[in-house]
Amino acid sequence: MLIKFIIIFLLLFIIFNLFRALFLMLQNPTEGKPMSLYLGRRVIFSAVVLIIIIIAAKLGAIQLNRTPSLTAHIQIQINITKQRPQNANTKQLLERQNVV
Repeated sequence: MLIKFIIIFLLLFIIFNLFRALFLMLQNPTEGKPMSLYLGRRVIFSAVVLIIIIIAAKLGAIQLNRTPSLTAHIQIQINITKQRPQNANTKQLLERQNVV
């Protein structure tokens, strides 16, 4: 359960850094911390979250959702449309173009 709270906290921190970079991009200050600092933090913490999830899944601390079975759901499509006989009157005529 602690791992889930850590992951949620890191995801919120990632979103926070993304919005900090957005505000710096909109303000465009000449001094202070650059926008790339916050974007870099976002990328690093995203990688950390992925590594934590992979390690926790391998150690059995969290259980991942299993992939669905291919035989679990079978969908049958029934064609209920009726074939209509076509004659010379019901066929669509091809359009002709006059070339000048």
